[in-house]
Amino acid sequence: MTQYFDPYDADRPLMLKCSCGRDHSVAEHQQELAAEQAVKELKRRSLTSEFEAYSNEFIEATLVKAIFPQDAVRRRFLRAVGKGTAMAAIASVLPVASLQAMAQEKGSLEKKDLKIGFIPITCATPLIMAHPLGFYKQQGLNVEVTKTAGWALIRDKMINKEYDATHFLSPMPLAISMGLGSNATPMNVATIQNINGQAITLALKHKNNRDPKNWKGFKFAIPFEFSMHNFLLRYYLAEAGLNPDTDVQLRVVPPAEMVANLRAGNIDGFLGPDPFNQRAVYEEVGFIHVLTKDLWNGHPCCAFGTSTEFIQKNPNTFAALYRAVLTSAAMARDPKNRELIAKVIAPAQYLNQPEVVINQVLTGKFADGLGNIQNVPDRADFDPMPWQSMAVWMLTQMQRWGYVKGEVNYKQIAEKVFLITDAKKHMKALDQKVPDGAYPKFKIMGREFDAAKAAEYAKSFPIRKA
Repeated sequence: MTQYFDPYDADRPLMLKCSCGRDHSVAEHQQELAAEQAVKELKRRSLTSEFEAYSNEFIEATLVKAIFPQDAVRRRFLRAVGKGTAMAAIASVLPVASLQAMAQEKGSLEKKDLKIGFIPITCATPLIMAHPLGFYKQQGLNVEVTKTAGWALIRDKMINKEYDATHFLSPMPLAISMGLGSNATPMNVATIQNINGQAITLALKHKNNRDPKNWKGFKFAIPFEFSMHNFLLRYYLAEAGLNPDTDVQLRVVPPAEMVANLRAGNIDGFLGPDPFNQRAVYEEVGFIHVLTKDLWNGHPCCAFGTSTEFIQKNPNTFAALYRAVLTSAAMARDPKNRELIAKVIAPAQYLNQPEVVINQVLTGKFADGLGNIQNVPDRADFDPMPWQSMAVWMLTQMQRWGYVKGEVNYKQIAEKVFLITDAKKHMKALDQKVPDGAYPKFKIMGREFDAAKAAEYAKSFPIRKA
């Protein structure tokens, strides 16, 4: 029988049927079984039941306090009869169960059947795992998560309303809203999907050429122009004295094609998303030169978002999506869950990668291709906060490199696109820790970024677009 290649992973042939009758190999069959077991265990650990228990206990406590407003009297009563007897007595005259149900009840959904796009990379972990773990269904949503080949296609499908919501590169909603590279269509970032989780990967032939000052003439791949990958690579090269527009070539290459291009010698390296940095090591065609967390620890990469029109027309559905993705992000943040999550997202319908590759990315215990085993627990993380200062930094880089001409109202655009108030509201409703503020400062390669001084910052770089 003919062997053919997976369009979402240029390095990996799809296999012939195994004994179960499906078009996959025995190894893939075993991977799917492992994923099913991992899903069961993660469901057992699910935080959702804790949220419901919290709400129920809150209702009970509120009722008891209303009936016995004096603390001393209330405590004596509960000690005398016990909580169970007390609630039974109250339930005989008040509809406790109905009140508890009302506490869980959300606004009726305007749209239940949704299509959400994603690129098969580890950045999309919260959005992806919400599907097999049932977090969308728990919110009354019937979601189809749809694997998509590239970022331009994601953009087009969102503009054409073929997708209801999607996995974005975090600068994309800013660019689309401003009409950069497409018709202006207002978009919003609901949450950041991941922080860190990227790297500069070089071909093995450059093992002894680690100083970027010597990279003049190199060819690098990036996944999209409006990406943190592009902005961070440009920043890194410029700090080494290279002009990324004249001293090197930057090529837009879909993530799944980066390793094949590295192997073929079409590029010298890439700043791309995982798992493809680790996949290059796994395939013995590249090495990890530097993790992007070492350039900016905690930098955003991908985001979850939708169009402003969708939010306006479907506010309750959008709120339900928010709850599902935030619940998933909270689970992904816990290091204890990472090995199981690797099993869940590795199979063909999601990332279509060897589990060992995903595991190395998510746990931070990885081979770097230089003969070392590194232990970097925060190599990838899943902080959902859509900080508006992050949006402002992206806008300064769009301005620095000529994607935006003239003056920019950084704050106005950031606050219109990055929905931090909504994120905090929904995190609070889920009893998740909610940080203060909207414009924290960050350090990028040792230099502090203060969003209040964005215009000055954008003009301060000696290497920038004329």
